[in-house]
Amino acid sequence: MNDSIDTATQQETAERVLEGLGVAPGVAIGPAHVTDSGRLRVREYKIAAGAVAEEQQRFVDAVAASAKQLRKLQARAEKLSGAAAEELGFLLEASLQILSSQRLTKRVEDRIAADRINAEAAVQAEVGRIGEEFAQLPDAYLAARAQDIHEVGARLIRRLSNAPYAGLADLPKGAIVIAHSITPADTVLMDPSRVGGFAAAVGGPESHTAIMGRSLGLPAVLGIQDLEEKISPGETVILDGAKGLVIVSPTAKTLTEYTRARRRLARERGLLNRLRSLRAVTLDGTKVSLQANVELPFEVDAAVRAGAEGIGLLRTEFLFMNRDDLPSEDEQYAALKSFVVAMNGKPVTIRTLDVGGDKLAPALREKLPTGANPALGLRAIRLSLKHRPLLEAQLAAILRVGALGPVRLLLPMVGTPSDIVKVRAVLGCVATRLKKAKVRIADPLPPVGAMIEVPAAALAVRFIAAAADFLSIGTNDLTMYTLAIDRGDEHVADLYDPLHPAVLQLIHHAIEGANTAGVPIALCGEMAGDPRYTALLLGLGLRDFSMRPTGLARVKQRVRAVDVDDATRRAHFMLDQPDSAHISRLLDDKNVEDRTG
Repeated sequence: MNDSIDTATQQETAERVLEGLGVAPGVAIGPAHVTDSGRLRVREYKIAAGAVAEEQQRFVDAVAASAKQLRKLQARAEKLSGAAAEELGFLLEASLQILSSQRLTKRVEDRIAADRINAEAAVQAEVGRIGEEFAQLPDAYLAARAQDIHEVGARLIRRLSNAPYAGLADLPKGAIVIAHSITPADTVLMDPSRVGGFAAAVGGPESHTAIMGRSLGLPAVLGIQDLEEKISPGETVILDGAKGLVIVSPTAKTLTEYTRARRRLARERGLLNRLRSLRAVTLDGTKVSLQANVELPFEVDAAVRAGAEGIGLLRTEFLFMNRDDLPSEDEQYAALKSFVVAMNGKPVTIRTLDVGGDKLAPALREKLPTGANPALGLRAIRLSLKHRPLLEAQLAAILRVGALGPVRLLLPMVGTPSDIVKVRAVLGCVATRLKKAKVRIADPLPPVGAMIEVPAAALAVRFIAAAADFLSIGTNDLTMYTLAIDRGDEHVADLYDPLHPAVLQLIHHAIEGANTAGVPIALCGEMAGDPRYTALLLGLGLRDFSMRPTGLARVKQRVRAVDVDDATRRAHFMLDQPDSAHISRLLDDKNVEDRTG
């Protein structure tokens, strides 16, 4: 009896709670499998002048061997099923493209010759340099691609140094993988029926690690510094992928609470799956449109399975990543075609390139000046209009896929109506060229819409609405520009608040202005996919939401519990509140009332 008490006391004092970023929701409980395969220590040393060619050849051989490994993993990934197989194939192909990129290989070879250092050190230096360039990009998804570069670099260094690779196959049932980093190659070797979830020291919500966690349906937590050094192999771990918690050696009370939570989540998933075939209609009969945001090919399948009424935002940035040149019109057409065909007649809204060109591809960087502040410089539609061949190639590809199904053209970071007028003129010229060449295109031409994501656009919405066929609010950038806060900067990220009265006033002004003008308006930022905000947005007059496929069921569930008249009264009362704390309390009280009432 005393032994039991002592054991219980030790367990009570042993519990440790580590906080990170919840990037894939769910709860997992199991033994920790700790691996440090993602962290490699590189020793730099000088080489003789006569050994440079030999060292460069050693690097070339490592590139070839790494590419061969990746192709084998691709073959293995093809044996998987569903969205995970498509996503893994895409990620591994991206790694192969990085390996074949002269931007990396030439830089490494040049550094070996110039600094006369070993290949491992040259790879580490160049990967760090390129990774920093990506990390500085203002777009969160593109900035997260820096991790892809580091993953390829780690593979090369491991091959060069003959370091053993600690795989993730044959793990004990329910194991929680704990690592410094987890790569797409690691996930190929994971068996979802055995792995409970994973946590890593590096990575963010937009990283491929996070995307794979959501695709595989595994809870995931990232961003806990030195995580692999804080957990011992075999320790019991609870993973809370929604709250971003890793609980090590949990107490009996904590275990009981999370065991119940896991059962409750399983029941909720069953209920949400049954919502897929139901309409998104409020209690008082108001029809709401729910569409999906996608940026990678595998997400189309997830959108269809979730019951999305269309693609409300197709980001095209993936076409420009990890390459030294710009994608041709034919390449863009082939990629966009897969999205349009897969949606089988449902509308697809394609956004033109939304990023600054200075660090995206050398083909653009050499032609365009580098701005001091990428978020405020030559980016999005400004860049496309400045570099007309870039815009024409995108518009031509979109017009061509428009012959295969309904598409809409969405312009990012519109500031004035003239942005839309200029694009329409280019669109007309491209359409004329394609018709003369007897190329099938959309007929009539696709509707042209504008993103409302800078305060100027929200305030001047009636003028922009007069020039556009539809509008879409991007709350991520709108919040950033309104509050002058970068949510990716850990020093001020806690101040990033979409419930700030100024942000809500701009959202309301944009919706009201579009509705008055009779122009459809949607919201495609993170707020759209969070059921916490659903009733508020409906009360502000929004009827079209676009979000990650994984958020569709929960938002639909919330829509079906809302009375629009009541939501409207409450939303307008919230607009009169002096700060986000008041608004947040009112919002949460309303959500609790709807769930319990």
